[in-house]
Amino acid sequence: MKLVKRKIPEELEGHIVSLLPEDDEDMWHTYNLIIPGDILHAPASRKLHIERDGVETNKTVRVRTDMAIQVARTWFDPVTSILRVSGVIVAQSEVGARGAAQSVDLEPNRSFSIIRPNPDDWDSVAQETLQQALSDDKNGALAAVVMHEGVANICLITQFRTIHKTRVESVVPRKRDASSLQDAGMRRFFDKTLNSLLRAADFTQSRPLLLASPGFVAEDFKKYITSKGRDTSDKVLTGIANMATVVHAASGHVHSLNEVLQSPEVRTKMKNMRYAKEAQLMDAFFEKLKVDDGRAWYGTKAVTKAVEEGAIGPGGGVLLVNHSLFRSMDLDTRRKYVRLVDKVRADGGETRVLSSDHDSGKRLKMLGDIAAILSYPILDLDDGDDEEEDEEQAQGREGSENGRHDNEIDEDMLNGVI
Repeated sequence: MKLVKRKIPEELEGHIVSLLPEDDEDMWHTYNLIIPGDILHAPASRKLHIERDGVETNKTVRVRTDMAIQVARTWFDPVTSILRVSGVIVAQSEVGARGAAQSVDLEPNRSFSIIRPNPDDWDSVAQETLQQALSDDKNGALAAVVMHEGVANICLITQFRTIHKTRVESVVPRKRDASSLQDAGMRRFFDKTLNSLLRAADFTQSRPLLLASPGFVAEDFKKYITSKGRDTSDKVLTGIANMATVVHAASGHVHSLNEVLQSPEVRTKMKNMRYAKEAQLMDAFFEKLKVDDGRAWYGTKAVTKAVEEGAIGPGGGVLLVNHSLFRSMDLDTRRKYVRLVDKVRADGGETRVLSSDHDSGKRLKMLGDIAAILSYPILDLDDGDDEEEDEEQAQGREGSENGRHDNEIDEDMLNGVI
């Protein structure tokens, strides 16, 4: 995804972000970014009746032009990666009057603009979504280093493409030279490669790392990371080494990745890398729910109480929220959940916004779209609850109970089989 410049009608005022999606993954982030109430300015087509001698005929022609609509609904097809946005026209154009219904199809390599009249509507969750969309490092993309002596290519591999981040080159003495000189040269090369890798990808959260090379260069690089993490007591480096997988490659050039990515081991990691952390957190939540020690709660009322008491903070506190709650038609509802996220972050807890269309988000949906692991036990968060469904959840989901913490979840659900 790229930021671009687009010409916007002067009558449209507000905070404007113009974007160009480049691939299928960018379309998924676009879907998460556009919410009801936004004004979307993008290329659109509209069917017009042909006039003859001033009289409208039954013959039609489809005209393409830029149009501005106020978003009412969005629909995303993950197979074709087409995002359809429906709403009403808010800026007069030659082919459409204000108030007329209009749909716009967004696709890769077709720019558009999102306009929010109030800059405050770009809250922390929206800004985080935008930053993730603009980053190459989307959804914990698989980091890969394909290397041979003195040369390393660092890449990020998403579900849809491979991004070459940087190339590292360092002089390594040949084996016929003194072994001490060669060892020193390899250490310099490994240190330079590791520093470049840390700049290219965020390893503060656990993520897979693929190391590929002919011979033993990749294996030696993994040992170097392990020893440096141990000597410096660096948990990040230790985590990188633990998550690293070493595979054979024909050379240290980028094109060798194509061969590497066909191996069954790498394919399995590629399949599971996205949302792996969310799946682990949901598993941990259900384990604590089975123990019933007062640290696992779900539903808006119970979780809100926990947030207000500062119980989702350092020491393992995690707030789990489905992204669908931030897409509510009601602005106050969206702001309420944004405040919860901001409060947990301010308290030092971890927040995870899950996708409702993936397995972890579906499991969370059955709990009312929101749950939390507390930093310390609280046993009475559901006291006084009258078991009524929140109004904003009723608008987007039927039959979801709110704020309950009892034994009505079946055994399969507690075991994480949804």
